[in-house]
Amino acid sequence: MTLYTQAESNIRKTWLYLSFFFILILAIGWVISNYFGSFSIFWFALIFSIFSSFFSYWYSDKVVLFFTRAKPIEKSDNPELYRIVENLCITAGLPLPKIYILEEAQPNAFATGRDKNHAVIAVTRGLLEKMEKTELEGVIAHELSHIGNKDMLLQTIVVVLVGIIVMLTDFFYRMSFWGRAQRRDRKEEGNAIFFVIGIFLMILAPILANLIKAAISKRREFLADATGALLTRYPEGLASALEKIAKDQNPLSVASNATSHLYIANPFRGPGLNKVSNLFSTHPPIEERIRALRDLRV
Repeated sequence: MTLYTQAESNIRKTWLYLSFFFILILAIGWVISNYFGSFSIFWFALIFSIFSSFFSYWYSDKVVLFFTRAKPIEKSDNPELYRIVENLCITAGLPLPKIYILEEAQPNAFATGRDKNHAVIAVTRGLLEKMEKTELEGVIAHELSHIGNKDMLLQTIVVVLVGIIVMLTDFFYRMSFWGRAQRRDRKEEGNAIFFVIGIFLMILAPILANLIKAAISKRREFLADATGALLTRYPEGLASALEKIAKDQNPLSVASNATSHLYIANPFRGPGLNKVSNLFSTHPPIEERIRALRDLRV
């Protein structure tokens, strides 16, 4: 598989998963609206979820940098890192992002920011100390690809969609029991059918939403790998870096469930990661990513 066909495949699959998201939301909204006899509930949940995500979209980079305790650096602090980022930005046609460092032994990195003009790349001290130049270039190219591919915007959209689904199912759970006595004048048979469908969706929808969220995130990681390899024209650099990252067992003390999806590799380490957790993980197994990179033809 070439770099271009790999990228096209991942883009198609991302849009397919997003389509599933919208279909699921419409299905939940249709059931709830029919059960309660009003579409205003659905529109309220939609508007509220979008509004509540507005703040996180505009200020997510500041929140993430605060909780990860990342520190900004200037060119004089690490000229080699700056040169790598500058050269890759020129190749990618991107403005130079702000560069931050996390004082952590685990090799890892992430990108954040609402768009390419307000982007941030953060790398750990362990990444700088343990990577060869070609490996560091591969990691930086991967993070720049997230910026160029507008993955931060897509992630915000996905979070909004998951929020809508959770809100709708939670609302149905609460109101279906609280308001049943007030709807006795309506046809109980029709209500019963929508009630059963609603309970089924209430249980299944949040699980499906998180599975789709994980699937989209995994596709974007594969896409960033392929796009990053296109920038450096050397897929082995990133493949080798991922091998080193996977073998490193140092913990990342600032890692949390809220920010883990941002990193180039899952920051959590240990035997607790099993097949079930991998299913809901926002990162594909590193072995699959390495294999895909080494199967690419430049």
